[in-house]
Amino acid sequence: MRAFYNVVRSVNIAVVGGGPAGLMAAEVAAAYGLKVTVYDAKASVGRKFLVAGKGGMNITHDEPLPRFAQRYRASGDSAQAPGEESLSRWTQLLEEFSPGALREWAAGLGVETFTASTGRVYPVAMKSAPLLRRWVARLRAAGVEFRMRHDLRSVGVEAGPILDFQVDQELVRVETDAVVLALGGGSWPQTGSTGEWVRTLQECGLRVKTFEPSNCGWEVDWPGELRGRLEGRPLKNVAATAGSITLRGELLFTRYGLEGGIVYALAGALRSLREPVLTVDFKPDSSEASLVARLGSARRNYMDEAGLRWRLGETALDLLKTFRGVEPFGSAAEVARFVKNFPIRMERPRPIAEAISTAGGVEWCELQESLMSRRLPGVFFAGEMIDWEAPTGGYLLQGCFALGARAGKAAAQYLAGT
Repeated sequence: MRAFYNVVRSVNIAVVGGGPAGLMAAEVAAAYGLKVTVYDAKASVGRKFLVAGKGGMNITHDEPLPRFAQRYRASGDSAQAPGEESLSRWTQLLEEFSPGALREWAAGLGVETFTASTGRVYPVAMKSAPLLRRWVARLRAAGVEFRMRHDLRSVGVEAGPILDFQVDQELVRVETDAVVLALGGGSWPQTGSTGEWVRTLQECGLRVKTFEPSNCGWEVDWPGELRGRLEGRPLKNVAATAGSITLRGELLFTRYGLEGGIVYALAGALRSLREPVLTVDFKPDSSEASLVARLGSARRNYMDEAGLRWRLGETALDLLKTFRGVEPFGSAAEVARFVKNFPIRMERPRPIAEAISTAGGVEWCELQESLMSRRLPGVFFAGEMIDWEAPTGGYLLQGCFALGARAGKAAAQYLAGT
């Protein structure tokens, strides 16, 4: 391999990582009249953004900011609620770049949005590719340059930040005034979010929390005869509890276990349990007493009668009967308790490469409020590199945009001495 050579590009700010956080940092910094260059290991930017948008581009959520800020957790937070520090941090971030600001930003690109009945906010076209194309075009018009196939190998600081990249068979050194690192987490590595940067930063002395899968499916040891029958079937309008957290929504059965919004949102709570168990309530709108009353005069075949009178549905009945086996219920109260408190032992989360997002990353104690490293002057962080997680539903992208906006502004102000 050849020796390093210096690349003279008069770069004020280098942004490493072409996802939403990195591109937003580049846009905000370029608005200050600075020379900004985006580097990415792949041949094009926004790959995870495009993959995430294939099923409908959910960019943010429509709910009050106080509730919005509660959706975010750091690894030291309780699974039930964020700590005061996290809540304060995310309240400020969302005030700086709010869901409303994100929608206005999209409108500025000619991308109109709408709010679904769930509160999720989507582009009218329901696609991510048109938004990304227009965004990149606007960045180029603002003078932002793009350097693709630049794989970061090391980060250092001398007179200013120094970045070493591998480009094809050569090592390239870039000297710059400030850097925003937005290299993503560890999920969907095919899009470039490999997490390989962890060792690089640890060598610089930074503390990095080990990545864990978040917003992911969980494996369940289904009985063999049930595995094939349930695969692909949804279980709608149920409630599920992990630890002290209960959520309502939908579960989706897979050959290996469970997927669905409830499982994704309870990932942190499940990870915190020594023996992770998901307790399902098949009739969350009814109390045990009301269910017993609806069985009326039934004195036998309680499960069959419950299926009819409670409208449990074929999927729920199949699951309940399989786990109950041949042992009959002795009373209406017993079957009501079973239906309202059905435990599913969760074996483990699916591999991190399959997860929608990750928990873990650069610890907040390593960062100033501006998102600049305490150990590496002039090096800022944004996006999923940092230790936080949030549920799906627009919260992940909103978080990345907000962090990118702060990092880009802070890097520009750092160079201006303000």
